[in-house]
Amino acid sequence: MKAYVLINASPCHAIDVAKALQGVPGITAADAITGEYDVIAVCEAKDVAGIGNIIVDKIQKVDGVIKTITGLAVR
Repeated sequence: MKAYVLINASPCHAIDVAKALQGVPGITAADAITGEYDVIAVCEAKDVAGIGNIIVDKIQKVDGVIKTITGLAVR
């Protein structure tokens, strides 16, 4: 299962958040982006519970992360 996580970061922390997420198990990509959100992360796990664990235990605990929005891939 794959999910895209849109992340709002505190001011001036988007690049730091993206770097902190790169290489984390379960996160296949993390990039600072332009637009309404500051960072996008691509997560992969075997089920929805695994995606939830990545978001709560890994992404939301990174300094500078304010809010996350998750979109599950349907194909």
